[in-house]
Amino acid sequence: STVGRPRSFALKAEPVPLANGSMSFDRVCREWRCKYTGNKSDSESLEAIAKVVDEYLPKIKEASSGATVNRLVCGSCLDFKLMTTVPLEDFGPWEEKEFAPEGEFLAKLKEIEGVSQIETQTITNVEI
Repeated sequence: STVGRPRSFALKAEPVPLANGSMSFDRVCREWRCKYTGNKSDSESLEAIAKVVDEYLPKIKEASSGATVNRLVCGSCLDFKLMTTVPLEDFGPWEEKEFAPEGEFLAKLKEIEGVSQIETQTITNVEI
């Protein structure tokens, strides 16, 4: 009987096995990355990227109630990466929406002087 038990409207996806079962994943990440110019401590292009992140962060987090967003900056190779990781069951619906707001976000990056090599990647991301 289901009386008195809360109903779940979202089914949790089972972990997907990898490497002959020696690994699995239940979270998928969409990474947006680019190169910036200048010194990390006073880079105008990196500052402009930060402003775009601040503008779009609320929309990015709408991808899933379980979304986590990580920002990675490498001062020596001038990499900037934004990684949004969602539960496996939320990935398909987000992908169907073209990873919104990915298109708008990347268009804003393209407008920033000193930003180059704008790329995306889908990758598993599991905390172990």
